[in-house]
Amino acid sequence: MIDRREPLEVRYGPWAVVTGASEGIGKSFAAALAQQGFHLVLVARRSHLLDALAASLAQAHGTQCDVLTADLSTAEGVAEVLDRTARHDVGLVVCAAGFGTAGRFLEGDVGEELDMLRVNCGASTALSWGFGRRFESRGRGGLILLSSIVAFQGVPRSAHYAATKSYVQTLAEGLRVEWADRGIDVLAVAPGPVATGFAGRAGLTMGRAESPEVVAAESLKALGRRGTVRPGLLAKVLGYSLAMTPRWGRIRIMAMVMRGMTKHHAA
Repeated sequence: MIDRREPLEVRYGPWAVVTGASEGIGKSFAAALAQQGFHLVLVARRSHLLDALAASLAQAHGTQCDVLTADLSTAEGVAEVLDRTARHDVGLVVCAAGFGTAGRFLEGDVGEELDMLRVNCGASTALSWGFGRRFESRGRGGLILLSSIVAFQGVPRSAHYAATKSYVQTLAEGLRVEWADRGIDVLAVAPGPVATGFAGRAGLTMGRAESPEVVAAESLKALGRRGTVRPGLLAKVLGYSLAMTPRWGRIRIMAMVMRGMTKHHAA
């Protein structure tokens, strides 16, 4: 039985895998896990950023880092992650790779939308299944999936991104209960706006945003104790205030929010 009072590295095992580790939330998870004593497999598409992070973590914490450049929008990239990590005793996986789009759905690029579906949903599903089987064999493990505050209702002008995060949220909720008696902890992380490169890629104008370091720290603290965490004050305020509103009302509120965040698109 897992003792949740133990340090995470003792509770789950010596190695952790972090996807999307080159920047933002993934990078902050990698730093927090290295500080707690984990060795890391760092996964992203940009090798020079991963190499720099690996060198920094090795110098600061003595962390062993296996750098893996992979495109998780492809089946080959996901398969390479599962294959390359088989040599390590992996006890914790953070699926932080992902991206979003914003604006009117019909004005977007369907190829980019399908890539987002493959990364946000497909890769998270395949990695959950692959590492879940390993965790079941070893009798313990932890899985962190990146949901979002937009996962709990439809979001006009970010309809498909919200749909991918709703998928991730629902997957995490089901797996948490399904795997509870197998020693596997599952956590859905549902942040609000976070100060990363996400907004730039999605084409959003953001005001106040939480730091990725807060997201990582609060998430690791919640792992094994809760099913969903809304890290940071902003996510908690927005999440709980929206929860008091009927779903149709939440959709309309989010429509107004997204209209303001994407108004520059018209210009």
